[in-house]
Amino acid sequence: MDNSPNPTQRPSFLEEQNSVSVVNSRMGNDVSPRMRRVMSAVVKHLHELTIEVEPTHDEWKQAIEFLTEVGHTCTDWRQEFILLSDVLGVSMLVETINSRRPSGATENTVLGPFYVPEAPRYPNGSNICLDGKGGPLVVRGRVTDLDGKPIPGALVDVWQTNDDGFYDVQQKGVQPDWNLRGVFTAEEDGSYWYRSTKPRFYPIPDDGPVGKLLEKLGRHPNRAAHIHFIVSAPGYDPVITHIFTDDCQYLYEDAVFGVRESLIANFKTISDAAEEAEVGLAGVDFARPYHFVETDFVLTKRADIDL
Repeated sequence: MDNSPNPTQRPSFLEEQNSVSVVNSRMGNDVSPRMRRVMSAVVKHLHELTIEVEPTHDEWKQAIEFLTEVGHTCTDWRQEFILLSDVLGVSMLVETINSRRPSGATENTVLGPFYVPEAPRYPNGSNICLDGKGGPLVVRGRVTDLDGKPIPGALVDVWQTNDDGFYDVQQKGVQPDWNLRGVFTAEEDGSYWYRSTKPRFYPIPDDGPVGKLLEKLGRHPNRAAHIHFIVSAPGYDPVITHIFTDDCQYLYEDAVFGVRESLIANFKTISDAAEEAEVGLAGVDFARPYHFVETDFVLTKRADIDL
């Protein structure tokens, strides 16, 4: 395809007043509509930002060096660019845009940088806390559709930090492999349950460029206490979400803006038989006291989602 300039139209050189139109006019005619839309917007807002803040040469160089350092910090298990997206609220905004589900469906939140696929599959009732740290926790719930019908066979993939505030992949050789990770399968009535440890707040990795940025912005690095979940079933839109403890001091200051009101769960302390009976755990053989949380997940059929 001929992309040469129209001989009847004199091309423009880049000036402050026309920089967006000049750069975007260089795209070829065979660029896909989606690529054209995305890159046109990227150029537009990037140039508008540059004109608004009028960076000096030194500031522009610092920005390039910062992004370079972010890239150099990435490893097989640490994704500093995801962390940057998280602390700027972009990851949560993307989740919000891409999870416009009907009322009553479980809401998404950020995936985070420490998800590991193919975690061990366990039978319901198993204990995924392999290091024995923290306050014992029982997690129970059901997976249903919008009409309340159970979704047997749904997979409930869970992961969280240990009581020291680290994921297992952050402490190779210190924590057992696959500590506080596991996949459970919903029963015929949609129920699942497992044992773990009560989550606590923890700082995101702040020893890299993203941590330096937070410090310069006067922001703390702490995430509100939570447990991660990916809940999926054939024919349904998978849910990437958390539940947050209702007593955490960082619920309104989560470093990655991941808290949603519907995801704040009531964590109860069970200390006697009466409390066990009240939550439906009468006769269980657990050492007291322990924590208990009940959280249901409501999935939507893919055909019911209008993005």
